[in-house]
Parts: sequence; structure tokens; C-alpha cells
Amino acid sequence: MVLENDTTVKTFVLAGLTPSHNVELLLFAIFIVIYASILVGNILIVVTIIYDHNLHTPMYFFLSNLSFIDVCHSSVVMPKMLADLLTETKTISFEECIAQMFFLHLFACTEVFLLTIMAYDRYAAICNPLRYTTIMSRQVCINLAVVMWLSGLLHSIALTALTLNVPYCGPNAVDNFFCDVPLVLKLACTDTYVFEILIIAISGVISTASFIVLVVSYVVILISLRKRFTEGRRKALSTCAAHLTVVTLFLGHCIFIYLKPAKSMAADKVVSVFFTAVTPLLNPIIYTLRNEDMINALNKLRGRQVASGGKES
Repeated sequence: MVLENDTTVKTFVLAGLTPSHNVELLLFAIFIVIYASILVGNILIVVTIIYDHNLHTPMYFFLSNLSFIDVCHSSVVMPKMLADLLTETKTISFEECIAQMFFLHLFACTEVFLLTIMAYDRYAAICNPLRYTTIMSRQVCINLAVVMWLSGLLHSIALTALTLNVPYCGPNAVDNFFCDVPLVLKLACTDTYVFEILIIAISGVISTASFIVLVVSYVVILISLRKRFTEGRRKALSTCAAHLTVVTLFLGHCIFIYLKPAKSMAADKVVSVFFTAVTPLLNPIIYTLRNEDMINALNKLRGRQVASGGKES
């Protein structure tokens, strides 16, 4: 039951990244470039995968989902963060705060499940190559995508419901540059110990369990790769290394934030910046610069644009 009548807080005040407005202006210049790069890089990956039929495989199907999620994930936080860097007072309405938390956890949890599916895909491709097309058929990939999005949605609804189930009638200062469940929940004017335990159980355990499954999967893959020829092993290792880097960056944040009490720490903002800005920026770099298929597809797409531009002129 949502205790709407007991909630008197209409707006929250965000602490932002730094108290210095001059530093904020510098950060604005940096982060607007980062956000533009996130949009361009990830959208380019999605477009390239759609247009290049050689990339219509399970691995690139899930990679396009990852790029789409990264665009959405960063867009939940960064436009508001950029606007706040230009103002002295940083406020967000109660409804906007709840919406930000809902979509943040929707995309974050979906990405956790997606990274786990991508590890399974690599396991099937490397350890069961003869049965790979059967294991990861088109229908299986679509079913896995539906399950991961529904799981992310259920996770987000659960955490949002927990946040709405307590009254907010006093403090309204959020010690970060965006709304997140642990920081908002501690502003409630009631005991939230049980809710904090539930958050750890829902978010922390999912992140930790996924990370353990991923590490075990890659250990099995590495053992399997010892029997491969040099060229095949090099390509597989490159793909796995890229994926493992993304997994470590993303799940490392989730474990750090959600497996500890809801107390503000100096490192929280730094970790949150990596979570919302740096990781979505690194994903297209990691998956393109270390991937010959993507580089070739990007070159073909650029060649097609040049050719079409030449015909028009």
C-alpha cells in the first residue's frame, strides 16, 4: 500500500557532483562531449548491426540490445545532470525522482541479465560449436530477450514499490547527482531497515550471483580454449576479454552500491559517474576496437554512405 497521504515532500534537492560552480562548468563541457559520444557510438553500433547481414548472429543481436540499453540508461541520468551543472540550485520533483529510479533500475537490471546471457552465448559458441546454431536459434534469442526485459521490469517495479511504500515528510536532500533507491529511502520518516535488507536481497544478490555465474562461465571457456588453434583462440580470447571488461565495470558498481548500508560515501559519486557515463561510453569502444567483424562492418557502412553521397552529387 502506498502511503501517499503521509508524504509531504514535493521536491528533492540533489547535492550534485561538486559545490564549486566553476568546476561544474568544466564538468559540463566534459560530460556533454561524453554524452554525445555515448549516443553516437552506441547508435552507430545498432545501425551497423541492422544493415550488415553478416552481423545477424546471436552475439551481435545481444550486442545491439546492449548498445540500446546503454543509450537509454545514460539518458535517464545525464540530461538532468548536464542541466544541473549549469544551475546553482538542483531540484527534482517527487514524481520525476520516482520515474528516474524506475527507469534507472529497469535498464540497469536488464543489462545485468543481458550480460549473463551474452556469457552463455559465448560459452555455447566456444564449448559447443557444433550445436551452437541449435542452442542459440533465432527463437531462443528472442525468448531470452523477452525474459531479460520482463525480469528487468519486474525488478524495477519491486524496488519502486518499496520506495513508495514509506512516507517522506522531512529531509529532502539526496547526496548524489541523481535519485537512487538507497539514498532516497533513507530520507523516509520511518524505520527502513527491513526495506534496506530487501534492497540488498533483490539488487545485491542478483548482481553478485550474476557476477559469479559469469566468472565461472569464463573459467570454463578459458579451459576449453587451451585445446584450440592459435588463430581461433586469439579471436575467442579477444571477444571474451572485451565482454569480461564490460562485466567487471558494470557489475562492480552494482555490487559496491547495493551490498552495503545506505550511507553516503565519498566514493559513491565517483562510482556512480562510471556507472552512468563512463561504462556506456566504453562499451562501443571495447566492442569495436577489439572486434574485426565490427570494424569491417563499420568500414562497409561508411563506404556505402560515401558511394550514395557520390551518386547524389
